[in-house]
Amino acid sequence: MVNEEQQPHGQAAQPAFPAGAGSRPSRRGADWMFGGVYGTVLASALLAALDQKGDEFTPYYDASWVFVTAATAGLAHGYSHHMASHQQDSAAHRWRMLVLALWNEWPLIVAALPTVLLLVAAGLFGWDSYGVTAVGLGLNTALLFGWGSFVALRVGYRLGSALLIGLADATIGLAIIVANAVIK
Repeated sequence: MVNEEQQPHGQAAQPAFPAGAGSRPSRRGADWMFGGVYGTVLASALLAALDQKGDEFTPYYDASWVFVTAATAGLAHGYSHHMASHQQDSAAHRWRMLVLALWNEWPLIVAALPTVLLLVAAGLFGWDSYGVTAVGLGLNTALLFGWGSFVALRVGYRLGSALLIGLADATIGLAIIVANAVIK
């Protein structure tokens, strides 16, 4: 895309939107996708890393680490966004903006909850670590596909393109599955 200075005769650049999008897409959908994808990938990576062959399976411990890490990542991400957009405003306004920036990270934390709940269920029902890790990584890959497809549809992509975006997101989950198999 060319910027305003590169436009002929001083005309402003028009943003390119996906087919079927008549106006500017909602940022809210894109923010959900970012948090959802990031939280799901984070949960997958932690699930794979916490499951060590030969070690005792500690599903409650693992669930707490997945949750704490997702919450901490959300707080750190919200705080860094706030600091990067820091302006000289009143202290009250800066605090309100910080709270808003932190609140906007909820999709990241929510996206890690399926993995947390799976690990809690594994502890309650005595499931083995190999099966839980395999199911969790598969579930998270399916969720990545869902996040990508749903949000792409929501921001204006057509069905075929949205499914391709979902497939691209699911590829991240597949990469974690492959890495888990190769590393272990």
